[in-house]
Amino acid sequence: MGVFVTFEGIEGSGKTTQIKKAGDYLKGRGVPFVVTGEPGGTPAGNELRKILLDKTALVLSGRTEVLLFAADRAQHIKEVIAPAMQRGEIVLCDRFSDATIAYQGYGRKQEIKSVREICDFASRSLVPDMTFLFDISAGKGLDRVIGRARRAGNVPLVDRFEREHLKFHEMIRSGYLALAEENPDRFRVIDASRDVAAVHREVCAHLEGLIKR
Repeated sequence: MGVFVTFEGIEGSGKTTQIKKAGDYLKGRGVPFVVTGEPGGTPAGNELRKILLDKTALVLSGRTEVLLFAADRAQHIKEVIAPAMQRGEIVLCDRFSDATIAYQGYGRKQEIKSVREICDFASRSLVPDMTFLFDISAGKGLDRVIGRARRAGNVPLVDRFEREHLKFHEMIRSGYLALAEENPDRFRVIDASRDVAAVHREVCAHLEGLIKR
C-alpha cells in the first residue's frame, strides 16, 4: 500500500511551490509518486474547480461549497488517489479534507461536526499519513498573492478565496492551527515565512523519515 501526504496552508503559504519541489526530490530518489491536488485532478474535478475558484460570478453559500468540494474529493479518490496507493506509490496532494474544515468550517462558519461528517463520507474515511501545514501570517500570505498576481498582470484578483478579506484568512489560519494541535502525530507545522530553499529542506527531512519507515 502506498503513502498519502497532504500539503495544506492559507493563500500565499507556498504549498504549491513546495509540493512541486517535493516531487522533484522523490523523483531524484527514484521513489514512485504522484502529485495531484484539489479541487481538480480529474475531468469532473476540473469542472467543479471552475465553479469553486475560477472566474465566475456565481454566489455560493458555505454549505454549497462544502458539498462541491466533497463531490470533487470523492471523484479524486476514485480516479487518482486510491489507484496510486494501490500501486504502492507516494501520493502528494495539494489540499484535502483539512482544507474543507479550515476554509468552510472555520472560515465560512459552517457547523464543524457536519463538515467533518461530509468529508469523512466523501473521502471514504481516508486520513493522510502525514500533513504538511505551511504556516504564515494571513497578511504576509496575501501580500505574496497580490505580488504574484501583479507580476503576472492578473490584478484585480479573480480567485474567489484570494479576494476574501483579511479576517477570513486569519480565521482559516486559526482553523488549520487548531487541526494541527488536535493531530500532532500527523501534522508537521512548517514556518512558511522563510525562503523557499529552507522550507524545502525541512520538507525533505520529513519525507526522508517517511520513506525510511
